[in-house]
Amino acid sequence: MRRLIMIHGRSQQAHDPVALKADWVAALHRGLAAAGIDFEIPDERIRLAYYGDTLDVLAEGLHGPVPEVVIKGVGDPDEGEKAFIAGAVKDAVEAMGIEPAEILAAAAPDAPVEKGVQNWPWVLAALRALDVVPGVGSAALFCVTHDVYRYLRNPGIQFAVESGVGKAFASDEECVVVAHSLGTVIAYNLLRKEAEERRWKVSSLITVGSPLAVGPIVEGLSPIAWPAGVATWFNAFDRRDVVALHPLDSPHFPVTPAIENYSHVQNTTGNRHGISGYLGDPVVARRIHDALLA
Repeated sequence: MRRLIMIHGRSQQAHDPVALKADWVAALHRGLAAAGIDFEIPDERIRLAYYGDTLDVLAEGLHGPVPEVVIKGVGDPDEGEKAFIAGAVKDAVEAMGIEPAEILAAAAPDAPVEKGVQNWPWVLAALRALDVVPGVGSAALFCVTHDVYRYLRNPGIQFAVESGVGKAFASDEECVVVAHSLGTVIAYNLLRKEAEERRWKVSSLITVGSPLAVGPIVEGLSPIAWPAGVATWFNAFDRRDVVALHPLDSPHFPVTPAIENYSHVQNTTGNRHGISGYLGDPVVARRIHDALLA
């Protein structure tokens, strides 16, 4: 059996990595059961790359030793981050079909809501309008975009997080990587930079709830290319998940060979983005099972 490497999403700071790993495994077992598969993965074959507390400390500029792999992000965004978040919000507004009148109705009283991503009140009003859509949860989009910006634009954060996550891999050992949300950005960026040189053999990369195809994130990662060392790539998303706005296809995330996209996940978590809703999907769970044993 190949090794399973799991790379979590945002907002996992202060979590117990052992408990987090157990939550992922339990959700995967629910998905396997839904697929009619009776399968236990030996614990020693599973590695959770936990970076939750590292990014939290680095992104906030806190003092003291940096925890071994961690994340978060709060506070007022600067102008560069505002532009980055605004681009993601504009992408979401267009994808979800939000009308200008809906954004205007959601604006704060007396706020200058001229249309355009350069207008921060417009961005905040657009987030409120997105929040009205059942099951969307604009907070997830804002927070993930915020953390992706910190990760992409701060070399110190990027180096610390990737150094920690990279410890989950072993040279010349075949593995299956399952990544969620912000973790998909980290997994992709790390693999395309280091997999070939470090002889990592990823038989299957499985991404769920991925924001990789969001416009500003694509620009931040360009040039886009298939990560060396990855044999196959399967991407699953719920069409109602505002973080996973687009499939990883040629119009949005152009790589060769094409990524296999699965858009029929019915994520039952509140914002349609939670990891339990993805791992609990029988198609996703079966794909992980098959990749481990292929």
